[in-house]
Amino acid sequence: MLCLPWAVLAGARQLHAEVVATDTLVVSCGPNNDLYQAMVRGAVKLQRFDSAEAAVDAAADAAAVLVLADDYPHKTTAISSDFYSQAAAKGLRLYVEYPEHVPGCSLGQPRGVRWERVVVAAEAPNLGLPKLRVLAVHDCQFLPVDAEAPLLTLARVAGYDEAVFGLPREHYPVLFRAAGGELIATTKLSNFVTGRYAPSADWLVLWSRLLDELHPAGAPHVLRAEPAARPSYSKNEALPADAERQALDRLAGWYANSRLLLTAERLNGIRDLLHEGQETIPPPDSNQPGDGSQGILEGYASQILPDGSQLQRTPIRADCQAETAAVFALHAVAANNARSRQTATNLLDYLYFNSELCQLERGNPKHPAFGHIAWGAVSPAWRVANYGDDNARALLATIAASACLESDRWDASVLRAMYANLRTTGKLGFRGDRIDMPQLEQQGWRAFAERETINYSPSFEAYLWACYLWTHAQTGEPEFLQKAKTGIRMTMEVYPEGWRWGDHLDRSRMLLALAWLVRVEDTPLHRRWLTQVASDLLQHQQPCGAIPEQLSGATTGHFLAPASNEAYGTSETPLLQHDGDPVTDQLYTSNFVLIGLHEAVAATNDPKLREAEDKLIDYIVRIQVSSEAIPYLHGTWFRAFDFQRWDFWSSSGDMGWGAWCAETGWGPAWNGIVLGLRLKQTSLWDLTASSSIERQVLAVRGQMAENDGGPWNPAGDGP
Repeated sequence: MLCLPWAVLAGARQLHAEVVATDTLVVSCGPNNDLYQAMVRGAVKLQRFDSAEAAVDAAADAAAVLVLADDYPHKTTAISSDFYSQAAAKGLRLYVEYPEHVPGCSLGQPRGVRWERVVVAAEAPNLGLPKLRVLAVHDCQFLPVDAEAPLLTLARVAGYDEAVFGLPREHYPVLFRAAGGELIATTKLSNFVTGRYAPSADWLVLWSRLLDELHPAGAPHVLRAEPAARPSYSKNEALPADAERQALDRLAGWYANSRLLLTAERLNGIRDLLHEGQETIPPPDSNQPGDGSQGILEGYASQILPDGSQLQRTPIRADCQAETAAVFALHAVAANNARSRQTATNLLDYLYFNSELCQLERGNPKHPAFGHIAWGAVSPAWRVANYGDDNARALLATIAASACLESDRWDASVLRAMYANLRTTGKLGFRGDRIDMPQLEQQGWRAFAERETINYSPSFEAYLWACYLWTHAQTGEPEFLQKAKTGIRMTMEVYPEGWRWGDHLDRSRMLLALAWLVRVEDTPLHRRWLTQVASDLLQHQQPCGAIPEQLSGATTGHFLAPASNEAYGTSETPLLQHDGDPVTDQLYTSNFVLIGLHEAVAATNDPKLREAEDKLIDYIVRIQVSSEAIPYLHGTWFRAFDFQRWDFWSSSGDMGWGAWCAETGWGPAWNGIVLGLRLKQTSLWDLTASSSIERQVLAVRGQMAENDGGPWNPAGDGP
């Protein structure tokens, strides 16, 4: 039985205890309220009534009465006109949440939040949490009110688990004492299980202490609850012998049940939303799984609604199509699963043949963008971009899937994309972060090939270098090797101070390129580079296998921790506020360390690297999401995990991809790819070694030559 941190307070199992009736602790709520269920399972003695008035009538003098918000978020809690006076006459200790009125208070209309989090606003030892501790109630509804000295307040604050810059001037009381002494909550604090409030353990502490204050005779109040979404295993329990196979099965099951595989019926609606620029929507009410032929959505946003559901991200990204296909293809082999095989095939056909991702201008040999893979489909903001890294991950995933499916069906498309990226890579081996369609059309591809671009950013460059090394090994084309080696050499010569970030974000991406450089040219220098980067990463690896995030030390530029409360939620950011925050990133780091280590072990047979990979995969398997309550999340990985709390938690100020987001590509996919490779007892390099892509060289080079590299002239060069 899984023993979770927030259940440790209450014990490892949910115990269904007989409730002994008493009139000193009385609650008004439905039988499924989270707090009520946690008290029942903790054998707290109480009475439950369906209305606030009945609860007050039944309560003995000086009893504690909790009025919980059954109709939240759609309706405030109905309170009769004489409720508070009757409670006062009996000297009751009241807690009322989301009320329609409170004597002496002017409550505003319900409103939502976007970046606000709950902050402990007072020095209140009876809450069990220190002042400025940060908690998440996600996308809650609350009632604005002016209240002096609130205990808890909603505010837009930066910080990991503490509001490091203090409270801003604008904040909204969420728990306070009214003039009559009543504890008033302006939102449904009792919704902590269904609403997936976080960190999980802190909410049990908070509620236990609040109950102790309201009902001293029953202290200490023990609560038992299990999160709606939790890690698959605890930190220390023994894993089953086939844990990795089960993890891959769960991931394939997540894709199938995620409600993200599009059907023909749903596709038109998604396209309309993308044309309008709308990138998040609620998930469908039920799963009508697609078969991959219409593509797959990007994933789930980090935003969690009051019922615990998460918004879907509507972009149809090229990288997600290929990376998902690779997982399905590896699962097809590992589990002999025909459905996974067909879905993988359909996704790759959609990417390369049946969507605009590789068609239109990118499918026209006379156009300077020929061969590139679009960042995303439909939306102009996504169609315009040609990211080298996104192209690279799509290509690496495609060659993995092709090998598993034993098909050369997509070889020509892959080789075209390799050449397209190569000829927009500068003389020194750097391509830059992205090249958009207007740039290509106005300047032509040759302008980029002739530049001496320098971009010391492995996060954007290194996976293309890996692609170039692989393509050189397959075709013998010297330019692929020359540009990869030059870019890698120059980047390692300025390591780490000269790198854009110089932290684990960059190191994780460099591992694969360095491992494959050893495959192509096994020299002492190349091994030393690989060992250096791997060692600098692994010196931070924890006993549980986690590799904590680390700040780059940069103070300007992109991907920085918020430098103020106002900056929280305004850009892409890391998950930590300070080095030492115990968090791992399964979107940008852990997954790429995993594939990098796997390939490094295969290239060097280094036992230390093998041990590190085994520890990391153990950690990854343990923190995979498990959820019976939300089946469309079961089997994925969220971006953030706190390896001390053993819970999904971090700072979540990234404007697009917060702590609870789950991509179809990126982290979950590369975790799954490595699981599949380990089950096959092979590496990505060895799996794809027998590719027949070389047969496409003459035909593809002929197509690439149809454009001379100059600016686009539709009148002269069009079909």
